[in-house]
Amino acid sequence: MSQIAPATLEGWYALHQVFSTDWPALRARDAAHRMDVGEAACALFNQIAQGPNGGWSAAFRLVGGGGDWMFVHFRPTLDELADVALRLRDTALGELLRLEYDYLSVTEAGLYHATAEAAKESKPGTPAFRAAIDAAQQAETGSDHIRSRLYPQVPDGMRYVSFYPMSKRRGEQNNWYALPVDERSRLMREHGMTGRTFAGRIFQVITGSVGLDDWEWGVTLFARDPLEFKRIVTEMRYDEASALYGEFGRFFTGIRFAPGDWPALLGAQGAGA
Repeated sequence: MSQIAPATLEGWYALHQVFSTDWPALRARDAAHRMDVGEAACALFNQIAQGPNGGWSAAFRLVGGGGDWMFVHFRPTLDELADVALRLRDTALGELLRLEYDYLSVTEAGLYHATAEAAKESKPGTPAFRAAIDAAQQAETGSDHIRSRLYPQVPDGMRYVSFYPMSKRRGEQNNWYALPVDERSRLMREHGMTGRTFAGRIFQVITGSVGLDDWEWGVTLFARDPLEFKRIVTEMRYDEASALYGEFGRFFTGIRFAPGDWPALLGAQGAGA
C-alpha cells in the first residue's frame, strides 16, 4: 500500500550557482579593463540585489568547494529566476565565468504533522481529508514563522553561508518513503527540535527540488560564525531522520560580500594577488 505524501507550502523559487573564473583571461587584460569588469559586476549585483516583485540575490566568495563564487537567487516565479540567470551571462563578468554546479529548487515548508493528523481523522483522498489539509495550509500561511521560511530574509551580520543538497534514503533496509506518515512526522519533529537549539546562531532555508533537480532538498545555512555549520550538521547527523535516512551531496561554504567589492576582488586577483 502506498504511503501518504506530506502536504507542503511553497514560496520563492531558488537558484544556487557555483562558478569558477577564467583567471588567465582576466590577467591578460589591462588594469582598466579589469576595473571595467569589476564595475559591471558591481552594477549588475546592485540591480538584482532586490527583485522587482520580491526575492533577492547575493554573491559569496567560496572557500574550497571547486569554485570561486556562489550566487544565490530567490524570485517569486521561475520566469524571473531564468531572467536573472540570463542577465548574468550577458555581462562582461559572465564572459569570464564557467559554471561548475547549479541547483534549482523552491522554498518549502513540509506539513508532516498536519498531514498525519488529517489522516487519523479521514481517509486520505476524501473531501474531508482535503478540507483538513486546506485548513492547515491556510492557518500555516498566516504564521510569521512559516512566512520566514517561504520568503527568507537573512538576519544582519550572518555573512557566512553553507549550502548542500540532500535526499531521503530509499534503500532496501531503510526506505523513508515506505514509512507511515505519522512516523515521518515524529522523526521530522525530533529533527526540527535539534535545529531549534541553534536559533539565533543559524538561519536555515529549506528548499524542495523533487521534480526540479537531481536531489530532493537543498539546505542553505547562514551564520555569523562559520564553526556553527560544523556544529549544527554534526548534531543533526545523529538524529534518527539523518542517521538512518539521510543522503548528502557536496557542501559549498562561502563569505558574502557587497556588490561594491567586485572591482577590488577582480582587480587584485587579476593582478596576481
